[in-house]
Amino acid sequence: MTHNLPEPTADLLRAVLEALDIPHPATFGDSEKHARVLEDRVMHTVIALRDVLDDERSPLGVEWTTAYLRERLAEHPPTGYRAAGAPRQTGGQE
Repeated sequence: MTHNLPEPTADLLRAVLEALDIPHPATFGDSEKHARVLEDRVMHTVIALRDVLDDERSPLGVEWTTAYLRERLAEHPPTGYRAAGAPRQTGGQE
C-alpha cells in the first residue's frame, strides 16, 4: 500500500507509531513500568505534534521536530519490563 504523503510527514508518522506501538506488558506486575514508559513517550509525541501543527511554535520544521522526537524516544526506550511474548529468563531472574 502506497500513500502520497510528503516524506517529512510520512517520517513523522513513522516516529509517532514508533512512540506509541510498544510491546504490551507480560504480567500485571509489568504494567506499572509499561505505563510509565508509555506515558513519557505519549507526552513527547503530543509535544511534537503540537509543534508541527502550530507554525508559530515550530519554525524549524517537520524534519527537525521528527528528529527531536526520536531523540526523546531514545531517552525512554520500551524496556525495564517483561513484554508479552518475551521468553522467561532462567535462574530465577524474572
